[in-house]
Amino acid sequence: MKVINLHQEENKAIALAVKNDRQAQQWIYSKYSPKMLSVCRQYIKDLHSAEDVMITAFMKVFVSLEKFEHKGSFEGWIRRTMINECISFIRVQKKVSFVEDEIFSEESFNNIESHFSIEDIQSLIDSLPDGYKMVFNLYVIEGYKHQEIAGLLGINEGTSKSQLSHARKVLQEQINKLKNYCYGTE
Repeated sequence: MKVINLHQEENKAIALAVKNDRQAQQWIYSKYSPKMLSVCRQYIKDLHSAEDVMITAFMKVFVSLEKFEHKGSFEGWIRRTMINECISFIRVQKKVSFVEDEIFSEESFNNIESHFSIEDIQSLIDSLPDGYKMVFNLYVIEGYKHQEIAGLLGINEGTSKSQLSHARKVLQEQINKLKNYCYGTE
């Protein structure tokens, strides 16, 4: 039985995991699963479904681990697999629709108040329609460009921009309502 020291280099753990070393796979899973569950949770409202998707995505990570080329971050590679699995899950659930709307605006959306909790903000994002939510997460959270989002989701670039604009508008309205409710300025 091989014991993997927690301080062992990631590359050695990856090399062992490629050879189906269960301890190496467990080390990778333990190291990255909290962050990856958070990623899945951004896209999938139900925690149990998000956990299922994360586990399925980790299975895909381990099956295709030999394809990791050590170019860029390993965490980023895993994250991309998680995002793709979330998108596939949502498509299978047929919960996403995109409105072909070429009208969009790139207004600033940096006024989320620092006094709102992460749970409040996540709840607001969760309340978005799935199409808005997916584009919002990919663009704002993950840093994808509209062209990349369009390719991932099978939509045109203008639709991606429009979905983001609509998501921002809805979120801003919800934030204003929450501020009014919390601070009695209604």
